[in-house]
Amino acid sequence: MNMPQPATQVVLSPEREGSLVTVGHISYLLHTIVAVMAVLPGTQASVLLLLVAFILDLVKKGEARGSWHESHFSWRIRSVVWAAVLYVVTAPLWLLFLAPGWIAWVIVSLWFLYRVVRGWMNLNNRQPMPA
Repeated sequence: MNMPQPATQVVLSPEREGSLVTVGHISYLLHTIVAVMAVLPGTQASVLLLLVAFILDLVKKGEARGSWHESHFSWRIRSVVWAAVLYVVTAPLWLLFLAPGWIAWVIVSLWFLYRVVRGWMNLNNRQPMPA
């Protein structure tokens, strides 16, 4: 019986590896600032920080193709997209009922913060993110 072969990973030069790690740290830092500030009342960070991180990830993702870094770019991009969808879907709760809107905001923000922390820990351990 043929066993599936593990996917081959692209070996990056030390310079490219270092560059992608730096981009990952910057992106995770910006995500963390936004996520933490979204949970604390009255300290919502500008969406601009999240857009900067999102655009950075979209632009640099191609440089990581085939390496373990690619999974981190996908993880961060999916996290932002899903968080945006969840915030938009729960936005009417803010308009209709203040308390449920706040509860929904906190739940989405904590979920986003979890994804950021999990991703950053894996980046520090040089491990890919799940698909």
